[in-house]
Amino acid sequence: MPATTFIIDGNGKKISAVLPIKRYQQLLEDLEDLEDIRAYDKAKAKREKPILLRGRRPRYL
Repeated sequence: MPATTFIIDGNGKKISAVLPIKRYQQLLEDLEDLEDIRAYDKAKAKREKPILLRGRRPRYL
């Protein structure tokens, strides 16, 4: 996989990054997974009764 390229300003400070598309897509997937985990943890902490849907696992609101 090609390396990440950084764009720097006149002072040498990194201001942007250019990522390979596969790495970018993986980061987006990881972010979605993290959001799902946080939502699950939040719902689980409420200790509410799950809503049962036919043919599906319990889900918490």
